[in-house]
Amino acid sequence: MKTKFLTKTILTSIIFSLILFLSAGKVNYFQGWLFLITNIISGFMNFWTIRNNEELMNERSKVGENAKSWDKKILGISALIYLLNVILAGLDAGRFQWSPTFNWSFYATGIILSIAGQIIFLTARNQNNYFSSIVRIQTDREHKVCDTGLYKIVRHPGYLGMTISLLSVPFITGSIWSFVTTFIAVILLFIRTYLEDKMLMDELKGYKEYAEKTKYKLIPKIW
Repeated sequence: MKTKFLTKTILTSIIFSLILFLSAGKVNYFQGWLFLITNIISGFMNFWTIRNNEELMNERSKVGENAKSWDKKILGISALIYLLNVILAGLDAGRFQWSPTFNWSFYATGIILSIAGQIIFLTARNQNNYFSSIVRIQTDREHKVCDTGLYKIVRHPGYLGMTISLLSVPFITGSIWSFVTTFIAVILLFIRTYLEDKMLMDELKGYKEYAEKTKYKLIPKIW
């Protein structure tokens, strides 16, 4: 299971980086190398922080029972948007250079956002043993509310981390135009957050009481 999980994680990073280079039409696209290195680092972080929790690793590696059909659709659309995001970034900053070359601080901002987002996401995952890859009530695992750690601040800290990581793509790739597809991806994540929160309110015992204590879904003091 561990080897399979690590292989899948790293392979995904390599495939998306390859798509970025193909879209850019050249190998000497340094933003592409930044994207590859950052994603591989994130991939190893992903594996390292879950390596001793085989139960959670198994949960995140399959679609369990009671998976919500609307979430499958959102995940499918989100995957397509992310693919388009990578292609657009390569065409923009690599092949046609519609965007200018930025100061190093622009790219550094992207790396910081990516790693920071991953840290928040992985911390949230480690603090919640029911952190599934797809929205479902895990009756087979005696699903309970997680209200500790980051979950005291917002109800969906994993999605907050994902949002921050998504925002890093235009910075790392040096593509202004990819902000358009990134914005769409973030909106989809907000919709997923809203729908999951509503589902948990209706179906998970103790979640309403938890929501009364932790007021915000995703962004502290805002929403």
